[in-house]
Amino acid sequence: MHTTLLYIIIGFLVFDYILERVLDYLNASKRNSPIPEELTGIYDAAQYEKQQNYEKETGRFSFITSSFSLALILLMFAFGGFAILDDYIRTEITSQPILLALCFFGILLFISDILNTPFSIYSTFVIEEKFGFNKTTVKTFIFDKIKSWLIGALIGGGLLAAIIWLITLYNTTFWIWAWLLVGGFMIFMAMFYSNLIVPLFNKQTPLEDGTLKDAIQAFSQKAGFTLSNIFVIDGSKRSTKANAYFTGLGSKKRIVLFDTLKNELTDNEIVAVLAHEIGHYKHKHTLSMIFISLFQTGVMFYILGRFINEPSLSLALGSENHSIHLGTHSFWNVVQSTFICNKHVYKYIF
Repeated sequence: MHTTLLYIIIGFLVFDYILERVLDYLNASKRNSPIPEELTGIYDAAQYEKQQNYEKETGRFSFITSSFSLALILLMFAFGGFAILDDYIRTEITSQPILLALCFFGILLFISDILNTPFSIYSTFVIEEKFGFNKTTVKTFIFDKIKSWLIGALIGGGLLAAIIWLITLYNTTFWIWAWLLVGGFMIFMAMFYSNLIVPLFNKQTPLEDGTLKDAIQAFSQKAGFTLSNIFVIDGSKRSTKANAYFTGLGSKKRIVLFDTLKNELTDNEIVAVLAHEIGHYKHKHTLSMIFISLFQTGVMFYILGRFINEPSLSLALGSENHSIHLGTHSFWNVVQSTFICNKHVYKYIF
């Protein structure tokens, strides 16, 4: 049984990898298409060529990084790396279920991040620099990494500890409470991410009074979109790329402009960009994605609740010690690959 499950897990991981590569190839096959006649004189030919070359290089780099990640996890399966780590923590550090799970996932994620850091460095300081996008300093890169670790440990560790505790407390029915916990957290972050997390990495300042703010508010009123929170973020701290995004729900919704966007485009061009973001809200894309995420999370926890006591989940990772965290990790590999496959298909179709 556990051998079959192991093959299923590996099969899902490999299938997801192949699907992503096929979709990347289909997208890449269109990159050499000439500028449509309708856009002649509107879209700069030199900028278009630069964009095509950038997409080619980042596409090749993505192939290397994803192949490395797949090879790494397959080696962990082949040599029983998950079981070895579990045995080490269990005998040398702790056997308490919650602490054991925190150490297991914490060490895995930390090592994975360290191994992938050279790729991040190359992407930031070589590829982005080559195309004139990078503004990230070594100091900013290091501090971003440290802050990401701390936030991941605090938030991710807290959620994981709560979920493991719920499993030990309610066993197969834990999924209801875990779903409520994680679902509540997702909604909370959707509302307050820009208020709580973004300031740890970037400065956000209210858009000053002037023609741009007047133009945005006039368009918002015309579109029937109540908006009082318009912020500018110091995106130029890390990149010359221009961007804008919509975040929050209800009274907490806000539009955030990158300072690069504000400095490079005219008022009318920025309003056109924001019209796209407002369109997401008007068509309820944010709510739709939240509901889809909540549904997928509920399904994941429900299925995990049905199989949480199945020893094959731990045996599939090479361990004879049936552990909550090993079973969860084994199960998660299948579920994550399934959801990622769906995401790739949706992105390509729509």
